[in-house]
Amino acid sequence: MKKIRLGNSDLHVGEISLGCMRMDKLSKKEAAYVIENAMEAGVDLFDHADIYGGGKSEEVFADAIDLNSSIREKMIIQTKCGIRKGFFDFSKEHILTSVDGSLERLKTDYIDILLLHRPDALMEPEEVAEAFTKLKESGKVRHFGVSNQHPMQIKLLKKYLKEDLIVNQLQLSIMHTPMIDAGVNVNMQNDASVVRDSGILEYCRLHDITIQAWSPFQYGMINGVFVGNDQFPEVNAKLQELAEKKGVTDSAIAIAWILRHPAKIQPVVGTMNPERLKDIAQASEIQLTREEWYELYRAAGNKLP
Repeated sequence: MKKIRLGNSDLHVGEISLGCMRMDKLSKKEAAYVIENAMEAGVDLFDHADIYGGGKSEEVFADAIDLNSSIREKMIIQTKCGIRKGFFDFSKEHILTSVDGSLERLKTDYIDILLLHRPDALMEPEEVAEAFTKLKESGKVRHFGVSNQHPMQIKLLKKYLKEDLIVNQLQLSIMHTPMIDAGVNVNMQNDASVVRDSGILEYCRLHDITIQAWSPFQYGMINGVFVGNDQFPEVNAKLQELAEKKGVTDSAIAIAWILRHPAKIQPVVGTMNPERLKDIAQASEIQLTREEWYELYRAAGNKLP
């Protein structure tokens, strides 16, 4: 699998990562098989969050493998914090407590990347900065990032942080493209021209922040999977056509569409099916042409101005 650099850090990882939200449903043996096959396919970044399975996903992950130093050094473990029952919390106390909980569940001495999960309207950036500095100096967290944040929220944080933000995790798929639409429909009087996120795609590229695409097979706000869905015949026909042409699966084409973007976006794939993950990983070995990329974009219902 091809490698990408995360932000301006020293981390070079497989360009496709594995989201572990559903790992709490697996047995120890099943989880071990998923992790081992992922690494064999070149997937070495594992994405967690303190809320996934109420913390059980992190526990299952750790129990599934013997995290000795040789194995730990081959993987990048990322987790997120900030979502609580009914509210968001970027307080210093919660960030520190959450990280300690994740370290205990993951049975590791350090987390490679910590992300703030969903924007907290009551965020006090000075508190976040204090928490990050303490975590970095203690060796508990090596790198930091955010999730679902727009440029002004990131700028506000960066004003106080000593540490770089290397990742911003955002929803993106062929059927969910608001961060791309506005850039195509500049100065147009249509819905697609509305800038909903303050130009987050361009901002992240300008400031060396890697975008990680979550829910790369979903449409709407996690309304369901569009691949193989009869509700979307045009995009699935084009996916199948290109899959047959390239000798891969339609899911691999959906990921290749994200990888084709020059921003070097890293998809976060959530499948717990090892064989499907192997098929998806083949996306790293193909490249869509500019014409093919736009064909899929139009097949998803987007009209070019």
